[in-house]
Amino acid sequence: MTEVVIMGAKGRMGDTLVRCTQQSDDLKLAGVLERAGCEGGLDALGCVCGTSPEEVLTKVPGAVVVDFTSPSVTLKLLETASITGNPVVIGTTGMTSEELEQVEEYAKKVPVFLAPNMSVGVNVLLKILPELVRMLGPAYDMEMTEIHHNKKVDSPSGTALKLAQCMAEARGLVYDEVKKHARDGIIGARTKDEIGVLAVRGGDVVGDHTAYFLGPGERIEVTHRAHSRETFAQGALRAARWLSGQKPGKLYSMADIF
Repeated sequence: MTEVVIMGAKGRMGDTLVRCTQQSDDLKLAGVLERAGCEGGLDALGCVCGTSPEEVLTKVPGAVVVDFTSPSVTLKLLETASITGNPVVIGTTGMTSEELEQVEEYAKKVPVFLAPNMSVGVNVLLKILPELVRMLGPAYDMEMTEIHHNKKVDSPSGTALKLAQCMAEARGLVYDEVKKHARDGIIGARTKDEIGVLAVRGGDVVGDHTAYFLGPGERIEVTHRAHSRETFAQGALRAARWLSGQKPGKLYSMADIF
């Protein structure tokens, strides 16, 4: 039985994670956290409740923490977990390169798993897209679009960035040198190597991502659509089960599970 702690338990992802954990035969909801002022009603879940990692993690040694919050909250969590020894599964997106470096440092002290998208389908795309890049060759321009609900705070999505990065690397490019996250005005013709990523926001879309390969006389579109947050929740809980048996020393990802 793997014990799990859910960060942001009353949020969109947190609520889904709590429900999926409670419905699982091999997981136990050991604790939940929510920011101060929003924690009302959590005691009804029958587990350890609190508003700070220090308050909760010391009471649930060994429990795996699942976190889909914000970069600053995630780093604070890792600071505490590195002391208490609780493994951490991170689905938080929008981190800077400096923040990701901090995550990697914490992974040397405690087991840490990081994935911008926990769905099996997206992680299969990360394997397939580089092969498409190599087979199609440089004559095909590469672009990416992503659509998310109107409450999403980061842009482009972490998933879009990860997919575009793997495409760039497959062509021997450095993503930060070729990315185009905005186009406006008289910008001139598209350069040979640039990769545009367009973010669309609206409604309650869970997450759509489309990779485009636009070549002479044809184009290929590869699309992944998430129909429910349960897709991500089940992937994160699968990671929690796996991470509970791992040791610190590296930053783990979905590739390690596969």
